[in-house]
Amino acid sequence: MNNSTLKIISRILIALMMLLPFQTAQAGMVRTDQVISAASVKNDRSTVPAPLLRSEVTSQLQSMGIDLQTAQDRVAAMTDQEVRTLAGEIDSLPAGATTHSAWAWFAAILIGAFIIYKWK
Repeated sequence: MNNSTLKIISRILIALMMLLPFQTAQAGMVRTDQVISAASVKNDRSTVPAPLLRSEVTSQLQSMGIDLQTAQDRVAAMTDQEVRTLAGEIDSLPAGATTHSAWAWFAAILIGAFIIYKWK
């Protein structure tokens, strides 16, 4: 390359460096709870829509007149706090049970005992 070509390339590079903004990176400390919170929200976001893929849940939603895609869209639109709460409830409930089943059994036993006591 001759000297004039190098001068032109150098001037173009200098002009481009002056015109294009530099982006500076900023480093900072990240708290452990922020990392754990981000990881748990990601995990919860994968936990919550999983039951929607089961055939029993899909058929129950359809019997209520709710489209599966609509339910998935609503789950996707939930806030992080709502997802965290719902994932906690999914993890804590026994499979196939409701929160009121123990009370229903207790009431049935109590009513049965009352009927048996009255008949004697």
